[in-house]
Amino acid sequence: QVQLVESGGGLVQTGGSLRLSCTASGRTISNYAMGWFRQAPGKEREFVAGMPSGGSIVKYADSVKGRFIISRDNAKNTVFLQMNSLKPEDTAVYLCAADGSRWSLSSRGPDYDYWGQGTHVTVSS
Repeated sequence: QVQLVESGGGLVQTGGSLRLSCTASGRTISNYAMGWFRQAPGKEREFVAGMPSGGSIVKYADSVKGRFIISRDNAKNTVFLQMNSLKPEDTAVYLCAADGSRWSLSSRGPDYDYWGQGTHVTVSS
């Protein structure tokens, strides 16, 4: 069992930055692929970024490439999402997810086994 808790969301102006954190308990994230998803008001949940349990290869949605960076600190059992050059379109609830298929780079929500409750990000203009 893996429990995930996101933090770091808030209100930021267009062009600003935020760093989201997802801290896991119950299991070490070194055994899981990790992903970030987001759900904007009135929209479907969409994939943002993901990385397998090992290696440096990561996957990003086209909408965030060049602006967002996913990383992990296994010692802290935490995955991060650094968000730069934020746009109003980035406003959403951001959710962290863990996939027991540790080498996965899936962008499909159903492929993930555990989810956090989300943290709100609002980008104002």
